[in-house]
Amino acid sequence: MSKRDYYEVLGVARNASDEELKKAYRRLAMKHHPDRNPDDANAEAAFKEAKEAYEILSDAQKRRAYDAHGHAAFEHGTGAGAGGYGGADINDIFGDIFGNIFGGGGGSRGPRRGADIGYIVELDLEDAVAGVDKRIEVPTMAACKPCNGSGSEDGKLETCGTCQGRGQVRFQRGIFSMQQPCPQCGGRGQKLTNPCKACRGAGRIEEEKVLSVKIPAGVDNGDRIRLSGEGEAGPAGAPAGDLYVEIRVREHDIFQREGDDLHCEVPIRFSQAALGDTVRVPTLGGEAEIRIPQETQTGKVFRLREKGVKSVRSRGPGDLYCRVVVETPVNLTAKQRELLKEFEDTFTGENARRHSPRSSTFIDGVKSFWERMTS
Repeated sequence: MSKRDYYEVLGVARNASDEELKKAYRRLAMKHHPDRNPDDANAEAAFKEAKEAYEILSDAQKRRAYDAHGHAAFEHGTGAGAGGYGGADINDIFGDIFGNIFGGGGGSRGPRRGADIGYIVELDLEDAVAGVDKRIEVPTMAACKPCNGSGSEDGKLETCGTCQGRGQVRFQRGIFSMQQPCPQCGGRGQKLTNPCKACRGAGRIEEEKVLSVKIPAGVDNGDRIRLSGEGEAGPAGAPAGDLYVEIRVREHDIFQREGDDLHCEVPIRFSQAALGDTVRVPTLGGEAEIRIPQETQTGKVFRLREKGVKSVRSRGPGDLYCRVVVETPVNLTAKQRELLKEFEDTFTGENARRHSPRSSTFIDGVKSFWERMTS
């Protein structure tokens, strides 16, 4: 049976880089690994095929020979056979990927640092823009005070008999030889002679930590603040993780934020829109004025420069965009109705077209549409 092209096996182009080759091999090896597909002959064959292809193409000299002569370059045993597993550095290729799958990995010696913690802080827009100090209460695993996080009642330790003090144990998983932190000592290389009664040797206990967080001015939804070492304490004295405070800004009654800019709607009466006026509008720094020209239409947007937000990443504040909305009057008195009727009666003939150009254009468009539909 003829062999498939090695580039086809890995699913890469012939000019693929070493990193692209490695990434393709990782993906195929994880998919077809025998430990993940027990008693599956097809998966084992696919794994061996990908392994052989990677061994050839990851070696510069072998790859040049393969590109020049194809599989014929290795017909006399100079290359890797389909059943072979030598050549590539498996630990280097997979790093901690198989460690995550099988519980192993080539991690560093010693107990792992504590877990990172995420915490959400909700802010009003005003506080997000101006900055604020927030007091938060975070449920976490903190270092045990009686044993100072060591997990030992008296500070005495003995060498772990399982790993002989190395903190790592090696085990075989099919064709792979892997190492992981020792399960008996947690990677410390030493065992507690007399575990702490308060934390039972863990070196940490559950508690609620109270912190003061300084929120900088200009934060927005999704921004995160990292507090180094304020996460969960590591087991038995290992370094603590970090605390990530994520910002959520509550919806505002008036403003909508888009980056550094603010947007709002400003309702005006149709008499103001028709005759023109000056209206006062709110900003985060106080009030400002907008001059409404006569004959202003609803939807007109007015820009107030530098009345927006200065974010944590920008050099200057954004702008405030005010969109005017012509409001239809409600709860009219009899006198107001009478005046409006008199006003409406003036919109006849050419006056209607002259005073309401958009309405006239719309009506003409509707007439043209129906003529086309009925013709």
